[in-house]
Amino acid sequence: MRPISHMVRSAFANANVLEDAGCSQNPRVLKRLLGPALRGLLFQRGKNGDETEMDARHDACFTWTYTHDAPAMRALLNTARRGQWDPLVDLDWSLSVDPLDPERPFVDERASPLQEVPGFSALDPRTKRLHQRDLLAWSLSQFLHGEQGALYVACQLTEAVSWTDAKLFGSTQVVDEGRHVEVFDRYLAEKLEKRYPINDNLYVMLDALMTDRRWDLKFLGMQVIIEGLALGAFGTLRTYTHEPLLRELLRRVITDEARHVHFGVLALQRTYADLPEPDRHEREDWAYEMCVLLRNRFLAHEFYDEHWAHRMGRRSWNRAMLESQYMSRFRDTMFRRIVPNLKRIGLLSARIRPRYERLGLLTWEHERAAPDLTIEEMVEG
Repeated sequence: MRPISHMVRSAFANANVLEDAGCSQNPRVLKRLLGPALRGLLFQRGKNGDETEMDARHDACFTWTYTHDAPAMRALLNTARRGQWDPLVDLDWSLSVDPLDPERPFVDERASPLQEVPGFSALDPRTKRLHQRDLLAWSLSQFLHGEQGALYVACQLTEAVSWTDAKLFGSTQVVDEGRHVEVFDRYLAEKLEKRYPINDNLYVMLDALMTDRRWDLKFLGMQVIIEGLALGAFGTLRTYTHEPLLRELLRRVITDEARHVHFGVLALQRTYADLPEPDRHEREDWAYEMCVLLRNRFLAHEFYDEHWAHRMGRRSWNRAMLESQYMSRFRDTMFRRIVPNLKRIGLLSARIRPRYERLGLLTWEHERAAPDLTIEEMVEG
């Protein structure tokens, strides 16, 4: 347990990034998020040791008829089978990677929010490269932690969903997520030689998903929101990095994630078609709160604490990150798949739209949603 003084500092440090959170004012949503928020933001359970135990809750559903009545999921299952790949064979780990090499820029400097942080331009060239390396390590560390969460949630979903074809696809996703954990962990250990702890906002979301009994919220949070955001985040990073191993790693992971998002939208379209209005409102508000947490996840506070806390206050850092042109483009791209997919499954009604509009997340509202896209289009887009 961390000391009271640390928890008080943590509460104040996180206060200004949660200004938009809780705006749904839905007591059912806020009650369910209170525990994860306390454990993640106040007690910082993700940073309290090498392991964290969560009280994972869900019902396992056995089906004894083995009925195959979901042809779209069956087709996706066949695509997943053909799309399996081996990190030891399909990625060239012998490639030399030096993110501090001044002759071979690792990431396009114009594609970094650090360019707009006051004082960054005054740093010497090597320190700039070191900061760029560490910010990349922070991003990939959060991808790694998110993939571990996705692995566990995929295991739960495979047990909890009632359709045979969905269970079979879920088994391929478990393999996919295990592979993603492996490749991000190895890249951080061998190529960047650095790993950051889990971001508090990401911890809150994983805690909320693992400890909620309702399988549809696990689908909504992981398959539609986290995996949808991953498509945008991975795609943006792949666009701006020049390192061939990372580019190929991301291409293969993106292909897997596209299937996972497609899976989630197919399942929730079917489930939410006749959802009672109070339940629909709760899921709309829950999805909105998750989007706020994910938006704040990319403020990179763990990186800030290491490199910038002695140079500027956290509020100034947050403002610089949120208002930077790069982060604005990055957020738009990340939410490019989330917002139209929420609309497709019926969770972007007139009552919830103003909240997304205030956050600037409706830019991609009219983009095509997952079931209308091929896997290739999702990877490219």
